[in-house]
Amino acid sequence: MLYLNAENIQDIGIDWKELTGVIRAATDALHENDYSQPIKPYLRYGDPKNRIIAMPAYVGGGSPLAGIKWIASFPDNIHKNKLRANSVTILNEHDSGVPICVINTSMISAVRTAAVSGVLVEKYLALKKADERFTVGIIGFGPIGRMHLSMVSALLGNRLEKVLLYDVKGVDLSAVDASLREKVTIGDSWEACYTDADIFITCTVSTSPYVDKAPLKGSLQLNVSLRDYKVEMVSHMDVVIVDDWEEVCRQNTDIENMHKVMGLEKQDTLSIADIVCKDALSGKDDAVIMFNPMGMAIFDIAVGGYYYQQAIRKNIGAVMPD
Repeated sequence: MLYLNAENIQDIGIDWKELTGVIRAATDALHENDYSQPIKPYLRYGDPKNRIIAMPAYVGGGSPLAGIKWIASFPDNIHKNKLRANSVTILNEHDSGVPICVINTSMISAVRTAAVSGVLVEKYLALKKADERFTVGIIGFGPIGRMHLSMVSALLGNRLEKVLLYDVKGVDLSAVDASLREKVTIGDSWEACYTDADIFITCTVSTSPYVDKAPLKGSLQLNVSLRDYKVEMVSHMDVVIVDDWEEVCRQNTDIENMHKVMGLEKQDTLSIADIVCKDALSGKDDAVIMFNPMGMAIFDIAVGGYYYQQAIRKNIGAVMPD
């Protein structure tokens, strides 16, 4: 069985265009019902804001694989010089169940999260003129925020005009790639990064919503941290997208609260499969598009499988004895 850690994943590297392709392929399997993904249970004890989540899945298609991600999220870790999220992913052969790889790093989860967002960014760009340039706003600049900056800068390339960053703890510019720093402005509030953002991304650990202003017309709202928009904001969204309604409409997410308070229903939303496999954004050039991803285990297994195959090909990692 192969063992991979954060250093191994870094050695393999991050190719965002390849990774969005991995997510699209997994979404095809989802659309074809060639997958299995139970609702993920949340283990809670002690402080109720802490949780450890089990995410088992099988994803079919050309590279079928089964497995599970076990991820702990303890928000107060950021005050203890520890990572908020820590995870281990185990991959199993789809036809035998034999464990073939353990990936011991939350980096793989952050990569998956940004790669899923990247699929929506690609679909958004396809709606726009080829010479159009974009301002990106990111709220929260921890590991997920930094990973999203890496993703959007790679996918937008020279179409990235400006990056607006804000974090309640401050933004360390040394965490920004030197090639991007001249495009970066550090805001003094979330509003400073929101009002003019064509692509706005929430990467916070917020437990209560605060976004209460109308978004820029024709913008993409990537609600990655899921608990940042006040319920009334749904009225400003022309298109509301979820990865999986049953997963995201719970655990006090913005979607659950919009459902309870504002009457948002599943039929009022589109799924990621609608976007990828049915081109459901076609013709929505000027729409405000909101994406709410709870996180699907099939994407974790697909991304883990990609890194497993890359590690085998490049002879990276450690072989663990049975």
